[in-house]
Amino acid sequence: MKLVKTITAAAVALMVGSSLFALDGTEVMQKVYDRKKPNFTKAAVIMQLNSKDGSTETRNVGEYGRCKNNLSDAVMIFLSPASVKDTRFLQKENKGRDDDKWIYLPALRTTRRVASSEGDKSFVGTDFTYDDMSTRDVSKDTHEMVREEKKGNFDCYVVKSTPVDKNDQYSYRMSWVDKTTWIPIYIEMYDKTGKLEKTNEIKTIQQKTGDGNYTYNIPTESYMRNVQTGHSTNLKIVNIEVDKPLADGYFTPNFLNTGRL
Repeated sequence: MKLVKTITAAAVALMVGSSLFALDGTEVMQKVYDRKKPNFTKAAVIMQLNSKDGSTETRNVGEYGRCKNNLSDAVMIFLSPASVKDTRFLQKENKGRDDDKWIYLPALRTTRRVASSEGDKSFVGTDFTYDDMSTRDVSKDTHEMVREEKKGNFDCYVVKSTPVDKNDQYSYRMSWVDKTTWIPIYIEMYDKTGKLEKTNEIKTIQQKTGDGNYTYNIPTESYMRNVQTGHSTNLKIVNIEVDKPLADGYFTPNFLNTGRL
C-alpha cells in the first residue's frame, strides 16, 4: 500500500509540474516571432545617445519598414546632426539564414555590406549592435521558461534564451514577454562571462490601425542601456504611418547610394 501511495504521489507531482506553464519557452518566443506586423511603416524617430558624464547627442532619423512574405525589411536614414547626416542603413530579413545588411557612409561615398562577423560591433555609435538590430530566428537559441511574473503593468512570461552558436556575442538573454501583445518589454543581455551587460526596455506601446481595420501593437519607445559602461541609447518614434504602400526601390542598396528612387 505504501508503494502504491508513493507511485501515485509521484505521478500527481509530475502532472502538476508539466502543467505549471501554459506554454514552454520555445512556444513563447515563436509567438514573439510570429507577431503580426504592418505591411508598411513610415516613421520619424528621435535617437538620443546618453554618456555616463551626462552629455547627450540627439539624432533625427527617418525609417521605412516593409513586411513581405512574412519577412521584414527596414531602411534608416540619418537626417541630423551633421556628423551622421546622410548615413543610410538597410536590413533585409532572410528565411533560415542571417539578415543581409548594408550601410552607406557619406564620408566614404560608398555603400558596403555589413559582414556577419561584425554583428557584435556598435551600430553607428549607439548601444545597439548590428545583431541587436537583427530579426532573430527562434531556432538560433534554446528557450527555457523560467517563471511568470508582473513587470510594471505587464503580465509576463520570463524566458531564458541561450544561443546554439557559442560564438554569439551574449552568453544568454532573459526576456520578459507581455502575454497580451507578445512583445518582449524588457530584455537582459549577459556577456561571455555571465555578467549582465545590457538591458533593453520598451517604455511605450501604441496601437495603430491599418488595412482591414487591423490594430497593430507597435513599440514606440525603447531604452537600451549598457550597465557596464553607463552609456545608453533612447529611441522614440514621434510619428508613424502604417500600411501605406512604399515603393520596392526603397529597400535596395541602390537607394542607399543615392537617397533617391
